[in-house]
Amino acid sequence: MTRVILFNKPMGVLSQFTDAKSPTERPTLSGFGLPKGVYAAGRLDRDSEGLLVLTDDGKLQARIASPKAKTEKRYLVQVEGALADDDLKPLRQGIVLKDGKTRPASVRLIDPPDIWDREPPVRVRKSVPDCWIEIAITEGRNRQVRRMTAAVGFPTLRLIRWSVGAWALDGLAPGAWVETAK
Repeated sequence: MTRVILFNKPMGVLSQFTDAKSPTERPTLSGFGLPKGVYAAGRLDRDSEGLLVLTDDGKLQARIASPKAKTEKRYLVQVEGALADDDLKPLRQGIVLKDGKTRPASVRLIDPPDIWDREPPVRVRKSVPDCWIEIAITEGRNRQVRRMTAAVGFPTLRLIRWSVGAWALDGLAPGAWVETAK
């Protein structure tokens, strides 16, 4: 039977079980009591947080991570600046990054979500506004969402992956995990 684990990765944790560069200094998945034999299907940067899907099924892992499969990944993103709906148009059309044009994203302005506090907290600057967007992409390039928001002039302050395909965080606390059906 295929195992699928949903894990709410805290900020600062690597999306792998070991750290070859610095085995004693940076937290990894090994510190959260996850079952043996499961591996991350895709990655979340160390400074990003949220849903990480782990599985023992190599084919499922490849399908989730592959841009060819077009698995939707939905993010809650706090950006620096006061976005208007017109500022989102380039993201909806696909934006040219150094590694090529992105697929069109589904993106909308949202109210600040009711979520956990981050450690360390996002630096607040009284003279610079911020706002939240929800963005869904079907690729998964390196730091793609961060690069997309920066390309339209609104750098990412906080990035939370909320869902991957049909799987979502749904009340899972940072550092917690649950086994679910495939």
